[in-house]
Amino acid sequence: MADKIFVGRRKNAVARVYLRNGSGKITVNDQVIEKYFPIKDHRDNLLLPFVATETLGKYDVFANTNGGGISGQSDAIRLGISRALEEINGDFRVPLKSEGLLKRDPRMVERKKYGQKKARKRFQFSKR
Repeated sequence: MADKIFVGRRKNAVARVYLRNGSGKITVNDQVIEKYFPIKDHRDNLLLPFVATETLGKYDVFANTNGGGISGQSDAIRLGISRALEEINGDFRVPLKSEGLLKRDPRMVERKKYGQKKARKRFQFSKR
């Protein structure tokens, strides 16, 4: 199973995920998960596919990620893990799909428009 790479994306973040039978050790960019994602919500977000399929602690995860911020990266790794679990066992598709873990989140940052401060924020209007 370690020879297959699964890709997850979110915003501008891209994650390449390898899954291997093991004890539940998660490594992101050659760092322990607690060091790479110090915020607990991001770590819990990563573990959602394992919780949904009741396979917590059965697989070791090796992920390489770049681009975007830590929130996008954790979501990208989550999608990669979900795709890997589905490939391992087809029966996992139903719980993963019902949790919405197999769908790539299509939301992206809206572009800044000319003559404006940001995408939607305008410069202050002055009547006089």
